Amino acid sequence: MAARDGAVAFEDFFPVMVERLGARGFMEELSKGFRLLMDEEKRVITLESLKRKASLLGLQAMTDEDARSMVREGDLNGDGTLDEKEFCVLMFRLSPGLMKGSKEMLEEAIDSS
Repeated sequence: MAARDGAVAFEDFFPVMVERLGARGFMEELSKGFRLLMDEEKRVITLESLKRKASLLGLQAMTDEDARSMVREGDLNGDGTLDEKEFCVLMFRLSPGLMKGSKEMLEEAIDSS
């Protein structure tokens, strides 16, 4: 994410990461990102853990409203937090490049298991 006109813009590096790491390696990196941002006691990403830890991922420009929007956007079960699956789904949805190749990536991950 990069600050532009006071807003946070997402820069889509994920397709390049998939190309370099492969599907399995990329999913492992997403899992590491989730663990970095999660609340250790609750084992989910909360609004508070996201705001507290975002700078560890270079997201210093993330505002409170950006964090609230991210949790709201990714919270598929309505509990106000992001579990690992919700986080990964959100990351795919934020990446137009990944959405295009998601079927192939899923097939590659399944084939390599």
